[in-house]
Amino acid sequence: MKNKEDRLQILLDTSFLLPSLGIDVGQQVYESLKELNENDTEIFYSRFNILESVWVVIRLIKEGKFDSGRFNLGLKSIIDGDRYKPVDEDSSIFTKVVQFYQLGHQDIIDNILYASSLTHNLKFLTLDTKLKRFIEQTGLRDTLIIP
Repeated sequence: MKNKEDRLQILLDTSFLLPSLGIDVGQQVYESLKELNENDTEIFYSRFNILESVWVVIRLIKEGKFDSGRFNLGLKSIIDGDRYKPVDEDSSIFTKVVQFYQLGHQDIIDNILYASSLTHNLKFLTLDTKLKRFIEQTGLRDTLIIP
């Protein structure tokens, strides 16, 4: 096992938390999560991931495709378990969120997660190529990992 300092530390985009909540998001996400587990990666989440997950759940409820038992078990695992570690959002993160919005990226949840990755020096695992282009175009520090 690697020392804690040597372990890759990754903040997950919401798409990568959804499988733990019983929500299918496709093979690419499952393969990425499997690789994280095999590489003994330290995994982080934000409470804003949980908020975004609830928005997904609301859509699934409307479509009649929601399994509350799996969701509740997964939510308990994420929040109360040992595998996922929460990140704290301080005022500097929200200052960055507004800056990113002013620079042209308007997805607030993505801005919060990206700002959290910068602030906490974490890699940010996402499927969001639009965010990647925004970072490249503005010359911001790239913390993104896109499978």
